[in-house]
Amino acid sequence: MTRHGSDKGHGYHNYTAIYSGLLGKLRDRPLRIFELGLGTNNPKLASSMGVDGRPGASLRGWRDLFPHALVYGADIDHDILFEEDRIKTFYCDQLDSVAIRDLWSQPELQGGMDIIIDDGLHTFEGNTSFLDGSLDRLRPGGVYVIEDILQETIAKWHNQLETIYSKRFPNHEFALVMLPNARSSGYDNNLLIIRRRR
Repeated sequence: MTRHGSDKGHGYHNYTAIYSGLLGKLRDRPLRIFELGLGTNNPKLASSMGVDGRPGASLRGWRDLFPHALVYGADIDHDILFEEDRIKTFYCDQLDSVAIRDLWSQPELQGGMDIIIDDGLHTFEGNTSFLDGSLDRLRPGGVYVIEDILQETIAKWHNQLETIYSKRFPNHEFALVMLPNARSSGYDNNLLIIRRRR
């Protein structure tokens, strides 16, 4: 991941250790992986990573880690969409339910995903909007991860999981993971991990 410039494994986040334990045994399988948020550096967009952002870094990292996988991604920034060997990206505004529905109607995305990662807007509203329109795209046995959950929204997430999602999605397991990291003080070094039972 870090070789391509992804922030998942250095700096303020230490997600790669979690991903290694969670997904490592799947490495040689022909997976279908989707990640929302390509890492725009457009300062006019709320999801901008700044001038040092490297669009597509995580997708290229997933392609390296899973040599038989097809990797897909989406972003609100049309200018950073791209296509490479085993990678294809699409437009999506994660706050727009119609845009999410249009995304999942793309022919290449039919059949569901083994791994879905939300590394997009990093707001409670954005995360729940995309989750509501996308969790049914997760294949049995698949994993859905929301990255960079703000510490201030943890209580809201607990309530949402207990009162809504656990009832709406009874065949799914939900875990909020708060990771220690001296550089971030836990500000947003948190994950929601969802597994769909087989």
